[in-house]
Amino acid sequence: MQLIDGKQTSKEVRMEIAAEVAKLKEAGAKIPHLAAILVGHDGGSESYVAGKIRACEEVGFKSSLIRFEDDVTEEELINKVKEMNNDADVDGFIVQLPLPKHISEDKVNETIDPRKDVDGFHPVNVGRMTIGMPAFISATPQGIMELLKRYQIDTKGKHCVVIGRSNIVGRPMSVLLSQKGNPGDATVTVCHSRTANLKEICLQADIIIAAIGSPGFVKGDMVKEGAVVIDVGTTRVPATDTKSGWRLKGDVLFDEVAPKCSFITPVPGGVGPMTITSLIINTLKSAKKEIYQ
Repeated sequence: MQLIDGKQTSKEVRMEIAAEVAKLKEAGAKIPHLAAILVGHDGGSESYVAGKIRACEEVGFKSSLIRFEDDVTEEELINKVKEMNNDADVDGFIVQLPLPKHISEDKVNETIDPRKDVDGFHPVNVGRMTIGMPAFISATPQGIMELLKRYQIDTKGKHCVVIGRSNIVGRPMSVLLSQKGNPGDATVTVCHSRTANLKEICLQADIIIAAIGSPGFVKGDMVKEGAVVIDVGTTRVPATDTKSGWRLKGDVLFDEVAPKCSFITPVPGGVGPMTITSLIINTLKSAKKEIYQ
């Protein structure tokens, strides 16, 4: 069994990007600029955005954080998004989710200029990805593809089972793995809460991607010998032995599953670190006009 070290891989990718940014600076070119809009004071969102700002500093990007209180109106927020669309210095920006209930996330996402949509949530980017055109791909699926590539995990002709059908992870993951390429060329089954015979389907899988948001959902008796298991789960569960009073738990029962695997991602330290790094990758692509000319 080999651990897929997302923390180390993320560090390597960021070093490569930092070297590229240093060359841009030397050439007197524009430095990539990533901005984030944060509404309210949700603990998870606060720490995630702080991680994005640290990542920008690490690679030499410019970063901006725009804050609003929970009572911001939908109109005010959408006007700020339009302002960011028109700011020539901003290469990419994200609106941190979740948003307060009185604001439509769909409406906000649709207002973002697809050329600056480094989160990859805009319908235009989702559509372009689906038909194999250049697109900004949402951060977690892109991070997983990068891990598969760097660990030289062969997906060609393999049966991949994706557990979870969210628009952020499950659906794009199934599309990317079924497309031509490496990673890619896999036969993909998407499972979810209504899937019958889930255990039997998982036992046929060469690769399992667990993204259902249920701690310890994938158990040892659901995984065949030699399978690759990617755990996307990041649920906070109460813990008496940590300073914060909680710990992150994945969708995979690691101690049971790991001994059967050829490769497995831990939680934390697996997919998570690659998510923020993917935003950095997308922002660099935007600055270099690699997706939209």
